[in-house]
Amino acid sequence: MEGDEGEYHEVAASGASATYPVQCSTLRKNGFVMIKARPCKIMEMSTSKTGKHGHAKVHLVGLDIFTNKKYEDLCPSTHNIDVPNVNRSDFQLIDISDDGFVTLMNDKGDTRDDLRIPEGEMGQKIKEEYGREDNTVIVTVMSAVGEEAIIACKNANA
Repeated sequence: MEGDEGEYHEVAASGASATYPVQCSTLRKNGFVMIKARPCKIMEMSTSKTGKHGHAKVHLVGLDIFTNKKYEDLCPSTHNIDVPNVNRSDFQLIDISDDGFVTLMNDKGDTRDDLRIPEGEMGQKIKEEYGREDNTVIVTVMSAVGEEAIIACKNANA
C-alpha cells in the first residue's frame, strides 16, 4: 500500500511541472498539446457544433514533437487539456562520439554529452556540417515532459 502511494505522488509531481491546463477552445493550430500522454504540435483542429448533450467538441490532430507520430483526440471545448512546457535551446556542437552521442556546449561554456544524434536525415545533416573544415555547428535541442531531442542544426559561419 505504501509503495503505491509514493509512485502516485512521483507521477503527479513530474507531470505537474511538465504541463499546464488550458481550456480546449483556446488551443490554436501550430501550438502544443498533450495527446495520449505525448507532447504534440497541433496540425489540424476543428470544432463541432453543440450537440443535444450540450458540448461543442474540439477535434485535435497532432504530431508528436519527438517521434513525428500522428495522434488524434476529441475534447469538449469547455474542458481543460494539458499543454506541455516546451523549451528550445541552442548549443554549439563540439564532438560526435563513435556511438552516436554528441558533446554540446551552451553559451555559458557548460558542456553536456547525454544526447544522441537523431536518426535519419537530420542526423546525416549534422554529421555533414560537423565534418566540414572550420565549421561551427549550432544544434537546437527541444525539451518537453522530461524528454529531449535535437530537432535542428545550422552552420554558424554561413
